[in-house]
Amino acid sequence: MKALTSVLLIPGLFNSGPEHWQSLWQTKHPEYLRVQQADWETPRCADWIQTLHQSILSVGKGPLVLAGHSLACATIAHYAAKHGDCEGRVAAAFLVAPSDVEAPTYPPGSTGFDPMPLRNLPFRSVVAASTDDPYVTLERAEFFARSWGSRLIKIANAGHINAASGHGPWPEGEAWLEQLREIQT
Repeated sequence: MKALTSVLLIPGLFNSGPEHWQSLWQTKHPEYLRVQQADWETPRCADWIQTLHQSILSVGKGPLVLAGHSLACATIAHYAAKHGDCEGRVAAAFLVAPSDVEAPTYPPGSTGFDPMPLRNLPFRSVVAASTDDPYVTLERAEFFARSWGSRLIKIANAGHINAASGHGPWPEGEAWLEQLREIQT
């Protein structure tokens, strides 16, 4: 028998606006929960990790899937390095457009996110990366996916996989997330 895990949406830098796939998915699926960071403009990694941890603990004991975008992918990698899978609470992660926090093109203002953790994540994971993302080269996204033990999905010419690049509802991403949510019981 198959059951579905809960979903925790984790936006990146500047949050996800109303036309972003994370916001649209949350509207479509009111059961999805969303992390609310205190500072979306000049985040500190330690603060974002702590907020993520509190959000995971507040979900309850059932397993959940983290769905992160951009800087949230680095946050999830840092979180896993510090907290592992939170005593089995995190079953999987969908890591979309992982920004390269070490690249000179990364927007200024974030603190403590570099270097990027490069160890195997203690839960299943999928990285979705574009061939032309302005915040991470495909080569770096491939390197992150290998380092994290993630399955890599390459998307041609998808920009930063956000509303600005035409990924509002993003049904393909939603289908990949749903695959990660399925667990055997």
